[in-house]
Parts: sequence; structure tokens; C-alpha cells
Amino acid sequence: MNLVSKVYFDNAATMPMSGVALSAFSEQARSIGNPSSVHAYGRNVRREIENARELIASLIDAHSSEVIFTGSGTEADNLAIKGIYWQRRNEDPRRKVIAISSIEHHAVLDPARWLADFDGAELIEIPVDEVGILQIEKLVTLLENRGDEIALISVMHANNEIGSIQPISEIVRIADQKNIPVHTDAIQSLGKVPLSFKELGVFAMTVSAHKVGGPVGVGALVLRKGVEITPLLHGGGQERDIRSGTFNAAGIVSFAAALQSAERDRDKNVAHMLKLRRALMEVASSEIPGSWINGPADDRALSSILNIGFPNTESDSLLLLFDNEGIACSAGSACSAGVQQPSHVLLAIGRSEKEARSSLRFSFGPQNSMSDIEYFQACLKRVIERAQAAYKASA
Repeated sequence: MNLVSKVYFDNAATMPMSGVALSAFSEQARSIGNPSSVHAYGRNVRREIENARELIASLIDAHSSEVIFTGSGTEADNLAIKGIYWQRRNEDPRRKVIAISSIEHHAVLDPARWLADFDGAELIEIPVDEVGILQIEKLVTLLENRGDEIALISVMHANNEIGSIQPISEIVRIADQKNIPVHTDAIQSLGKVPLSFKELGVFAMTVSAHKVGGPVGVGALVLRKGVEITPLLHGGGQERDIRSGTFNAAGIVSFAAALQSAERDRDKNVAHMLKLRRALMEVASSEIPGSWINGPADDRALSSILNIGFPNTESDSLLLLFDNEGIACSAGSACSAGVQQPSHVLLAIGRSEKEARSSLRFSFGPQNSMSDIEYFQACLKRVIERAQAAYKASA
């Protein structure tokens, strides 16, 4: 396919690796030695891992011993949800309730559902408002009524589909009154907003490399010092015996380099992405009557994510038509067992199934430019007209 242009608006799925991350990965990948080995080769690799751990910890205001490397953000979320639940239930059998927001990523939602289906947990989803912000009063009521039964609370720092930023510190303050640990998935927030593990006060926090320009295949669970959780994996006893498995040394070192670069340029990048977000919002509003924004249109959302609904369309058709124009974006829905389902996030903020199936996520990175917005504008009406024609024909 010969493309007039290529525009990548799917950075929330994965960002292109930054130059510094690629260089760090390549250099470390040339080193030999298992970091758990006691010989010089192993010690040298281990030294690089520990330097990376200290750098990452410093950038998120955590202690280096609190950073536990995993194979992905999904693994880190699973470790947090299952590990904390099992530990808390073993300490107090009454604590079988897992409370999460109604818009959690499936990496949190699915392990919580699994525990409910197969391990005796009770899952409670706390509702959000029309822009995806947790309804604090509902949390307070839940804790007043059932606080002694709750094993943990998990609320993502910023949503991956609509960008809503949650009041995590306030949630922690409320949970602390009942001695309930809070986990937050901060994968989308990392490198895009100031993120202090210490100031948030959470029990555990999930981060991932490939959302900040690092490689796929490496994430981390940041776990408060002195806290014990039940591990998912057993074997070599790495990572305080919490996450066994050979270290991905190249990935870890590359993660640190990517995050350092992202944090150094964060203010500049955020201002740039905010400009792109506002411009695309204006294009959609002016070019497509009846289009709407899902989630906050203001600074209660990440600068990197914009979710737009287009009337009388289907997201599947929109994705294919945009892709044919060379524009990569994402549907706000999940595919389960081959059956297209409307996004649970959009349903949770009050959108109808029809509206949820007519929405797309556009997510920005530092490499995007205003010329990308201009090209998007040149294609937009044509894409929507074709999508609406296909929708009408299938009705």
C-alpha cells in the first residue's frame, strides 16, 4: 500500500523506542553473563541492573529496594492484585473483597474477576462520573459499610482509553482509615505527569517500559518497603523472592534510559502533546457535527490521550478506513473470544452501546507533529462519510 502519509496516533498502546533506549538496549544486549551468577560476567550484568533500578527509583521518588522488575505491566498488575489479596486473606480470612474502579484496565479487572470466579473473592466495582473520575462518596460509603472485609483497593492513576486522572492521594487517605492497601496502575501516567510513589502513599504501583519509549517485555511493581505479598512465580528467588525468573538485563537498562529521557523532557513533551490534543479536538468539532469527547476535555485528562465519538459509525469500519489512509489509532473496545464488545470504560461513564461502538482513541507522543493533525484533518471528512455510508448500509 502506497501511503500519502503515515501518522501514528496509537502511543497509548506502545510508543516508539527512543534513541537513547535503543542504544542502551543494544549495548547491554552485547554483555554476557547471568546476573544471578557469582562470576565476574554475572556481577557486571547485575551491577548494570542495580544501577538501572536506582535510577528508576529516583525518578519516581521511591527506594531502590521497592522496585521489583517483571516481564510486563500486565504481570505486575497480576502480581499486585493476586499477591496482595492472598496475603491479606491469609492474615485475616474476613478480607475477601476486592474493590476496583469500574474503568480499570483488563490487566487489573481480569485477575480480580478470576479471583472472584475461582478463589472465593468478592469483586466490587466503584462507579465513576461522566468523565471517568472515581465517585469518592461511593468509596466512602463502601468503606463505612464493609471496610473490615476489603482486602485491597485498586484504582488506576490515569485511564488508558479516556485519559481521566484519578485523585489517588485522596483515595489513599480514605483507605488508610480502615487499614486497606491501595494499588494503582500508573502505566499511562509514567513520564507524562509528576509521579511520586512516596507522596501518593500507595501500597503498590505498576509501571511499564514501552509506554515511555522503552522496550516491550519489561515492567515493574513498586512495592512499599517491608510489605509482604504472595508471589505468583516460584523458582530462582529473584526480586526479594517475590518475582522469580532470570532478569531481562537489556530491557531493564533500556527502561531506565527511556524513563530518564522522558522525565528530562516531560514538561516540553506535555506542552507539545497538549497542543496536539487541543488541535485534534478542534478539528473533530469543526469538521464533524455531532461528534463528542469521551472523558475530560480539560486538564483532568492526560495530554496524550483523546477519545472521540463519531455519530452513525462503527469503530471497526473507522479503524480500517483510517488505516487505509495511513493513520493508526485504536478502538475503545476489547475483543474477547472473537466477539466485539463495547468498551466497558465508555459504558461506565454513561455512554450507550451504540456510542461506545462509535468511538476511537487517538494517543500522542513526542514524535507527533502539527503536520500529523493537518493530514488527519485532510482525511477526516472522507473517512467519516464512508464509515457512515457503511453503517447505513448495514442497518
